[in-house]
Amino acid sequence: MHNSTNFIIEGARELSGDVVTSRSKNGAVALLAATLLNRGTTTLRNMPHIEEVYRLVEVLQSIGVAAAWQGNDLVITPTTTLSLERIDAEAATKTRSIILFIGALIHELKTFDIPQSGGCTLGTRTVRPHLWALEKFGVHIEALSDRFQIEHHGLTPAEVVLLESGDTATENALLAAARLPGTSVIKYASANYMVQELCGFLAALGVHIEGVGTTTLTVHGVPNIATDLAYSVAEDPIDSMFFIALAATTRSALTVRRAPLAFLELELAVLEKMGLDFSITETGVSENGVTRLADISLRPSELTAFPEKIHPRPYPGLNMDNLPFFAVIATQAQGTTMLHDWVYDKRAIYYTELERLGARTLLHDPHRISIDGPTRLKGAEVVCPSVLRIGAMLVIAMLAAKGRSMLRNVYTINRGYENLVPRLRALGAAIEEVQAENIVSLVLEQDPVRQ
Repeated sequence: MHNSTNFIIEGARELSGDVVTSRSKNGAVALLAATLLNRGTTTLRNMPHIEEVYRLVEVLQSIGVAAAWQGNDLVITPTTTLSLERIDAEAATKTRSIILFIGALIHELKTFDIPQSGGCTLGTRTVRPHLWALEKFGVHIEALSDRFQIEHHGLTPAEVVLLESGDTATENALLAAARLPGTSVIKYASANYMVQELCGFLAALGVHIEGVGTTTLTVHGVPNIATDLAYSVAEDPIDSMFFIALAATTRSALTVRRAPLAFLELELAVLEKMGLDFSITETGVSENGVTRLADISLRPSELTAFPEKIHPRPYPGLNMDNLPFFAVIATQAQGTTMLHDWVYDKRAIYYTELERLGARTLLHDPHRISIDGPTRLKGAEVVCPSVLRIGAMLVIAMLAAKGRSMLRNVYTINRGYENLVPRLRALGAAIEEVQAENIVSLVLEQDPVRQ
């Protein structure tokens, strides 16, 4: 079990400087699953050193795949004898991304089990769209309480209509179609950044895909893939958005470099309407030759509430992972902002954690919340919920809050953010990461009233 780690933050400091966008967590995990399609050696460049990636590497190693770090590159050499008998179930259950292994492994194994996935706790995030999509290719999946049982008696190309435009469901269907000779069509596909990243990787392996960036993907499968390939993970729009939100909430002058612009345009349009002062300088494309990059320079701004409700949609709509950042920004905007988090059963409830820092919120139901601003946030001690973007939202709130805060048990944040503490310190933030056993006395000394 991982040690409990905590962040201690002295907030209300004006930040300044430049920060370079990290590489994509969700892109990285899709590419890790996709390496199972390739009998050649895959070198994944610029892989983020984050817990989610470490867990999936442990799973790959446990089933017989050689995976070795070389600095920020991960070299993956396949094996002809994959065995799931000794799969690292503890690592697998810590990440929801493990479900992506199904679409890749069906090409190697006719029957196998995958442990039930974990990751963020956001209510009932159904996996049925995955199962229904893969059924079309001839796969039978039984979801048991602790594992998925997968079997098939031969696979065929298919036309799949996804029952929801889900990122991972689209990726699983792509992985299934990639090595089936013939043509498969995936309709109501997600066109989100990690899906486009996976399409770029599959294209580099020789799989021809039409419609990348749209909701209909036509896949011309290649039954045998044995290519030595080096491919770079692209930049993460959610990481860029973290620092955009940080600048807006703390009224700081920050420049976010190498931001993947196409996946932030709607977010920036909303922030522009809220009064955020920023400028964009396009800087070319990422190493994959596809992802447009830009430097976004943000200046201290007086914000007003967005007059309409803010809600996520499948790409090119506002990214659902970015919605929590608007909750913390709303605490500093004049007026009332309503967020409608319709995707998850209970994520909106987590936004009320901002009240611990002095925010004024009104929860209408498990999906809708109104936030009044501006408020002077104040330091507090909060246990980090096991929801990645909510944890990140609370870090921003604490950096804006006057006084000392502690965010307990930040493993969830380390699942998705690389080197967050040193990157924040480089901007002038007073934040440190300490093990739980070292800090009880520190907090009590700071505030003898707090129990």
